[in-house]
Amino acid sequence: MAKYSHKAQEKVEKTMKEMKEGKLKSGSGKKVTNPKQAVAIGLSEARKEGAKVPKKKSSKK
Repeated sequence: MAKYSHKAQEKVEKTMKEMKEGKLKSGSGKKVTNPKQAVAIGLSEARKEGAKVPKKKSSKK
């Protein structure tokens, strides 16, 4: 199982809270309602800040 840093966990927790409050927006500006999308946004933001987050899984073709 992948290990996430404490900073990454906090970022995901923050984005989940924003989603539940209806304040989280996606890149296109639409409101996020899917919890999986909120987690993905949180991990992406944590990656940009340099937190320890495993690499994205590449799509298999």
